[in-house]
Amino acid sequence: MTAAGRFLVLDGIDGAGKSSQIQPLVQWLEAGGRTVTTCRDPGSTPAGDAIRAILLDRHEIHLAPTSEMLLYMAARAQLVAEVIRPALARGEWVVSDRYLLANIVYQGHAGGLGPDVVRRVGAVATGGLEPDCVLVLDVDLATAARRLDRPLDKLENRGDEFRARLRAGYLAEAARDPERIAVIDAVAEPEVVAGRLRAALGQRFPDAR
Repeated sequence: MTAAGRFLVLDGIDGAGKSSQIQPLVQWLEAGGRTVTTCRDPGSTPAGDAIRAILLDRHEIHLAPTSEMLLYMAARAQLVAEVIRPALARGEWVVSDRYLLANIVYQGHAGGLGPDVVRRVGAVATGGLEPDCVLVLDVDLATAARRLDRPLDKLENRGDEFRARLRAGYLAEAARDPERIAVIDAVAEPEVVAGRLRAALGQRFPDAR
């Protein structure tokens, strides 16, 4: 657990439903009397938002896997310095849409760089700051594809084979660190998934109930 406040991350393959679950989770935490800071990785700082545009929106820019990974790390280093560490120091709870695990899975497991390589670079970029809990929303590929009914960013456009490697990577990382990473069945209706997220946090942090 962090020295002040708690640091939570929502993660999962594209189409898992992270975006629809963050606000209900934050509202639940705030209803319990906590001050909550939300952020997205990459993003939530001027530098991070500029890097995010290169990584996800600029389809004409083709990045080597190592370049892609390092850009994510640069955005994350700024996010930690500007947003996450100050909020934790104030005693707040931080809820982030993705964090280092996403790079370990996307560029490490699925992208061919190797998870341990990404993990080592990530330790430098974050100054060793790890989340107290990562909630991985898990869905099958058919459900994920059905939910991605909108224009896709560069990573989402990599197809089902890539998403299959992503899902396997998330499950492998959860098996590697079950104390920190909780896998949540996210195929159900949003309100059911929200209840599962609250239950998982309640098990890990009794004062979060």
